[in-house]
Amino acid sequence: MIKSKLPATGTSIFAVMSKMANESNALNLSQGFPDFNCSDQLIDLVHSFQRKGLNQYAPMPGVPALLEQISIKTKKLYGKYYDPQKEIVVTSGATEALYTAISVVINKGDEAIIFEPAYDLYAPAVTASGGIPVFIKPRSDYSIDWEEVERRINANVKLIIINSPHNPTGKLVTRDDILTLENLAKRFSFILISDEVYEHITFDSRPHLSISSSELLSERSFVISSFGKTFHTTGWKVGYCAAPEVMMNEFKKLHQFVVFAVNTPVQHAYAEYLKNEEHYLSLNKFYQDKRDIFLNEIGGSNFGFVPSEGTYFQLLDYSGISDLDDMSFCEYITRKKGIAAIPLSPFYSGEYKERIIRICFAKNDDVLVKAGSILKTL
Repeated sequence: MIKSKLPATGTSIFAVMSKMANESNALNLSQGFPDFNCSDQLIDLVHSFQRKGLNQYAPMPGVPALLEQISIKTKKLYGKYYDPQKEIVVTSGATEALYTAISVVINKGDEAIIFEPAYDLYAPAVTASGGIPVFIKPRSDYSIDWEEVERRINANVKLIIINSPHNPTGKLVTRDDILTLENLAKRFSFILISDEVYEHITFDSRPHLSISSSELLSERSFVISSFGKTFHTTGWKVGYCAAPEVMMNEFKKLHQFVVFAVNTPVQHAYAEYLKNEEHYLSLNKFYQDKRDIFLNEIGGSNFGFVPSEGTYFQLLDYSGISDLDDMSFCEYITRKKGIAAIPLSPFYSGEYKERIIRICFAKNDDVLVKAGSILKTL
């Protein structure tokens, strides 16, 4: 018999709610993906490289042209140069990058600090590698409780996982957060994984502060991002990881046996498409407009909210509407009201009693207007 490495883990809440939305013919504002297509130019580029015969295995670390463009973009935006041949790897989505990086760092008995609410991949990946997740709950405004980190960090902590822009809260790390991390890095020898898949989606003129921009932290960090979030192509499953050469050498050892290589014509297409900065540099406004349409539509409703600072997610407080727990409330509005959302409790390790749900606003404007009209009736 197989002894489960994850005996307490079931089906992801994202799959559960999307299935429920499909069964109920509900508007799916649960799982984080756009309901609109990517650029026709990007699709044409993929086809052109397919027709050119670039349909066999790519090099294990990634297509050189794409590695070069990632290096150029990172240097231009964050001032950090990563050697495209030694310090960047193209991955099968950010999911593979995160799992591989966690597996590289964590050995049996190692501890990993995870800030809650946390994306549901982090803790299972730590556990599967024999590690021990150390969960840090947030302050009331979802900022990081660094005082608690000080109490919990010790020589057994080998990894800290940070996520900004943050899924599900939409919070961004601040310069003070980075300064605090730098001070901790001077005292402890942890590795940092920085999940930055929503790096190009920040609002109200707030900048994305990449860990790459810190000279001290970048020397001990795996920095991870996703083309799916940036180019509306989540189904293509292409992301990347950047890290110092000595760390990336270990990353490659696992990566080659997990997926070996990533979709070849798509990599070539991204490499060409990245040369035009217009798309990713305009993404902030594109999604802020959608956030504002949605929030305007639910203005005056019985939901409470603080506008998201980044990502394409918005938290809504329904405590003025119902006493149901968050999973029951999400099931109710999906099956009875025709709109699917994500409960926040799966992002926490322990008991969760708050009445908060997560809405994805990466949808066509007419869907957001319709969703708002439904939610205003609650």
